[in-house]
Amino acid sequence: MAAEGDMSARGRRIGDDSALDCSSSIYEADPYDECTNPQGILNLGTSENKLCFDLIEEWFNRRNGGKSIAPDLLQYSCVQGIESFREEIAKFLTDYTRAPKTLHSEEIIIMNGCCSIFAALSMVLFDPGDGYLIPTPYYGGVNPYMDLYGEVKAVHVNLDSKISEYESLPFRLTVDKLEAGMQHAKEKLDSIVFRHKLHVIMDEIYMLSRFEDINFTSILSLNAPDPERIHFMWGFSKDFAMCGIRVAVLHTRNKEIRSALNRLASFHRCPGPIQCILRQLIADREWINKTYIPTNQRRLREAHRIIVDGLAALGIPVLQNSAGLYVWADFRKFLKAQTTEAEIDLWWKLIHGKLYINPGIAFGCCEPGWFRLVFSDVADRINLGIQRLKVTLQAYVSETIPMDDLKEVPSSLVSAKVCSDDDSSEWGEELLQRTSEARTQNNAIVNVTAFTSATG
Repeated sequence: MAAEGDMSARGRRIGDDSALDCSSSIYEADPYDECTNPQGILNLGTSENKLCFDLIEEWFNRRNGGKSIAPDLLQYSCVQGIESFREEIAKFLTDYTRAPKTLHSEEIIIMNGCCSIFAALSMVLFDPGDGYLIPTPYYGGVNPYMDLYGEVKAVHVNLDSKISEYESLPFRLTVDKLEAGMQHAKEKLDSIVFRHKLHVIMDEIYMLSRFEDINFTSILSLNAPDPERIHFMWGFSKDFAMCGIRVAVLHTRNKEIRSALNRLASFHRCPGPIQCILRQLIADREWINKTYIPTNQRRLREAHRIIVDGLAALGIPVLQNSAGLYVWADFRKFLKAQTTEAEIDLWWKLIHGKLYINPGIAFGCCEPGWFRLVFSDVADRINLGIQRLKVTLQAYVSETIPMDDLKEVPSSLVSAKVCSDDDSSEWGEELLQRTSEARTQNNAIVNVTAFTSATG
């Protein structure tokens, strides 16, 4: 029963808007368009691949133009996902994750997006009030789905830009940073999972969005000592430029967890015709390997170079990365103070300057001054974004820091030591204690998101 007004206390909690929600509303009310609204807000904040629409359209028209829809696709189907689609997904993941053993369709669950999978897992793996360990920075959209559905709280494992003697790059998950850290070496990760009976949720949403020649190691390629506690997620949104299609995959060998998730899957179904089309797409390996992936990688590489060069001209260094759709950029020198409030102030100035990017606080970053800029867009929009960024920064700091003095890009990124979660340190200490106790009851969770793969 509602305590007051028309909604329950839970409904009011769900309906509360954050500053980030408000900024999205401002953008949606005034979106940039080259023809109809050239003075609108340019979005370099949403992680969408806008470089390969032509490839997807060409494939769809060639393979599906004029074809009729089979009647069974218009009827109710298996809540876990259409069998033929799950079979093709299993083959696809076996190949592209380099799994040592063939994955099986019964281990696959299809839902309408990775966020739906997070929401379902929050109900199945947790009790209300539980917490999950998650390295920061990470995709902030995880929080509402885990909290609003499962009433589960994030316990941040803060990664920063300081490089210790045991690290080669900033923002790395190490032993010192999870229980004084989880190992960044995969062999050590496996042993920690085994020793503490942890579940690991691995989001590999940028698995194929690599634009440099790097070695990628999927968690499905490892011989994990406790594979039933490994839960792998992937979707079509980023790698196949299909954010609007809303199809994602969960792989888990745990029968008990699959059974529970299937009870919730009816709330997160994907339409049958969509599953049918995507089954054909991922089965077309010649097109994927010879056309789509090489073209996507080349376009991402070119767009990445444009934004990195543009930011460098403004004296803004970025974290070196070889995959993903965005760069992690260091704006700390532009802040009036090294505080979250100063970061938010600069962010709002950028929005008023008609440029929408995301501040580090949206991803739980413990160091104020880091921003995420998405580069998977056409060159004209990236260049326009750099121009608007320059104009806004000139107006923001010209009284104290001449722009000519900001062109030199630092050779290294150095900052203070790892900082604590200021907003919930007291709660965090209590929850960390509860999480430590829960290890002996096999209830602790580690959620490793795709952020590090997208910035490393």
